[in-house]
Amino acid sequence: MQVENLPGLGPKSAKWLNEINIFTREDLITSAPVTIMVRLERAGITPGLNMLYALVGAIEGIHWQEVARTRKAELVLALDAARELEKLE
Repeated sequence: MQVENLPGLGPKSAKWLNEINIFTREDLITSAPVTIMVRLERAGITPGLNMLYALVGAIEGIHWQEVARTRKAELVLALDAARELEKLE
């Protein structure tokens, strides 16, 4: 399914994802949400944390607001770790 048709991802999010060659739900799964966030940032796009939650929700078939609070904390920690690793490269 195309990213623009997934729950919680609007036209702006789909445009950003398309800019880094993410077009389908399968692309989201293959690339993983945290990695996609780092790729977006590397491309000069500055998405907020809601984008991270939206990516997870799109993979799981739920709206980003339904991503459990405990899961959100885990995702933020993973994104912070990925950003730190990016600085080391």
